[in-house]
Amino acid sequence: ASNAGGVACSGLEMSQNSIRASWTRAEVDEKLHHIMREIHRRAYETSVEYGQPGNYAMGANIAGFVKVAEAMLAQGVI
Repeated sequence: ASNAGGVACSGLEMSQNSIRASWTRAEVDEKLHHIMREIHRRAYETSVEYGQPGNYAMGANIAGFVKVAEAMLAQGVI
């Protein structure tokens, strides 16, 4: 989760480039703010779900793993 901001910015940049858009600084900040709040929410809720409220590292790792596993299942990889 510590690299989430940089990764999110890179993802926003790739999205912007692929749709040939030009976002203002305020638009990018708004999108990034939404992404970071969602990461925080998922990490916290996952830490609570797995009995470690406030353990953001654990919550982020499990939430990330679950997200990848669900995507793999949805695509028929596993």
